[in-house]
Amino acid sequence: MSIRDRFPILQKKVYLNSCSQGALSLDVKQAYETYLRDWDEKGSPWEVWMERGEAARQAFAGLVNAEPDEVAVCTSVSAGVSALASALDFSGERNKVVVSDFEFPTIGQIWHAQERRGARVVHVPAAGNIIPTERFAEAIDERTKIVSITHVCFRNGSRLDVPAIVELAHRQGALVLLDSYQALGTFPIDVKALQVDFLTGGTLKYLLASAGLACLYVRKDLIPDLQPTTLGWFSQANIFAMDIYANSPSPTARRFEAGSPPVPNIYAGLAGINLIQSIGLEKIETHLLELTGAIKEGAMQRGFTLVTPADPARHGALITLRSHNVTQLVGRLEEGGIITSSRDNNLRISPHIYNNLDDVNRLMDCLTHHKELLV
Repeated sequence: MSIRDRFPILQKKVYLNSCSQGALSLDVKQAYETYLRDWDEKGSPWEVWMERGEAARQAFAGLVNAEPDEVAVCTSVSAGVSALASALDFSGERNKVVVSDFEFPTIGQIWHAQERRGARVVHVPAAGNIIPTERFAEAIDERTKIVSITHVCFRNGSRLDVPAIVELAHRQGALVLLDSYQALGTFPIDVKALQVDFLTGGTLKYLLASAGLACLYVRKDLIPDLQPTTLGWFSQANIFAMDIYANSPSPTARRFEAGSPPVPNIYAGLAGINLIQSIGLEKIETHLLELTGAIKEGAMQRGFTLVTPADPARHGALITLRSHNVTQLVGRLEEGGIITSSRDNNLRISPHIYNNLDDVNRLMDCLTHHKELLV
């Protein structure tokens, strides 16, 4: 079976909205059916479900070259980052949080919530469709506790220079959190090579699964000194101790987990990650460079305004075009059988491994037909 054949929606739609939600595969659909069958036939097979949870931990670790004990399995990035934030001490002089202006709202909101605990949040502004590294150098100093950056911006696809920012942060003794939600599943990521302290992401988008499953990587030498106060019974060293008289956090990154795990989403998440791994991230990266290159070239040839940086090294799998009525444009494209989305008056076009150049050509034909909404 070809990759495209695994995604039934492609039989009737051009699906270019992976930055919002990956297309549903037969693999993920079957995974949910397997969960329901296990539940129906076995009642409450918690041993099986816990094995699935540990398999998800292994799968996330394999995606980013981490050790399984460095990975917390969470219900969302919000849950993982909130637990991390609760473990940081902002009472001293090192209380500064540096946040890029390209972050997803969740990240900024969580850090601003820490202001009540003494955090001082400083934003690094954009310069058009990029954030120059020198602006991070101006913001990061000896009082910086953590630098929070996105791998790929959800609004315009811009990709930050992560290694350079990590070097700036570590030089000042600051930690780095990398939000890789818009990157996981589109190119290889190695937390050891990037030298980030924390990384988060989830399965909803390019990992081709559903909402309700995410991960938080925590560098292993940091774990013992981080004591989250946002937690749940699965964060404990022995989840079956059922001890209401003490908090005994796991010695691993599991201390950043919460309550009962999202079992159905773990089934689906494993199916999505396994599919990605079976295809190969290097192959996916090469394919997406071809497709995004064709989208940029086609758009610029037609005189459309490219919002995403043109340099392929400066953007992810997400390409954006300026529109003066993007809501109407997304609707017109949908009427033509093409699924996209929008942010900030920009049309967001996000292909994946299941798309091909015929999809790009069909998109360009439809955009040309409605060019009055673009130029």
